[in-house]
Amino acid sequence: MPLFVTRFIKKNPHLAGILLVIIDSFFFSLMALFVRMSGDLPTMQKSFFRNAIAAVIAIMTLMGTEEKLKIKKGSLPALLFRSLCGGLGMIANFWAIDHMALADANLLNKLSPFWAIIASIFILSEIPRKKEVLFVILAFIGASFVVRPTAGLASLPALAGLFGGMGAGFAYTFVRKLGMQGERGPLIVAFFSTFTSLLSLPFMVFDFHPMSAAQWACLLGAGTCAALAQFAITKAYQLAPAKEISVFDYSQVLFASLWGLLFFAELPDVWSMIGYVIVIATAVAKWRYTMVEDAKAA
Repeated sequence: MPLFVTRFIKKNPHLAGILLVIIDSFFFSLMALFVRMSGDLPTMQKSFFRNAIAAVIAIMTLMGTEEKLKIKKGSLPALLFRSLCGGLGMIANFWAIDHMALADANLLNKLSPFWAIIASIFILSEIPRKKEVLFVILAFIGASFVVRPTAGLASLPALAGLFGGMGAGFAYTFVRKLGMQGERGPLIVAFFSTFTSLLSLPFMVFDFHPMSAAQWACLLGAGTCAALAQFAITKAYQLAPAKEISVFDYSQVLFASLWGLLFFAELPDVWSMIGYVIVIATAVAKWRYTMVEDAKAA
């Protein structure tokens, strides 16, 4: 890492954390773009290559450390549950990306912090405050403008996107638990990527579609962007508490909206825009409320 970057991080850890969250959002939005641009390949095939590439990068990083691939005692159950929830959520999100507007799919995936409030009740025995329950309700009201349930097949992609956000929310709660246990970030990334690759492999083997050079390039791009995003967010949460900087992760919806407009001529309709405003405004209000309550408790 260049010396001037190291100095900047040491002098401005909070600002560096914010910038890394935005970088994470940028690369995750690019990952979604590459997944969509890879065309009509099966979702499991896309999932395998996205995770296999990320796994190779993460494992190579770990092999350069003193502990290498060593897992801390007691971490394995949480690693497995984190990987299962995150893997199923990611597969649902990939399917949603292929069947609905890019920005809509990203917004539904960004309900994960609100799902995490629910998940924390069961995983960490944390009872949310009344206002936090209100934020969850408001967020899902906003999501309903994007999902717009119908009696036909039209709502299936949106429901898949909603499930993807739920999987991510439960996965992030297990990541938090692993962090409390002292498990290393790169190890969590490597375990998840390897687990999801193995989960996708049998489906890909029995339904493999030959790929063009362009499709190979897109999936290589998706895996590389995913790895860069995961390392960025891991470093960000090492520099500053997630509750103080996670709200900036919603910049991913803005990036996704831009890619959708530039590459697919997608312009969110009025109902989706209302949903975006409600969910993002609720996230900002939740962030502000958390900061005020922490200041009172200090």
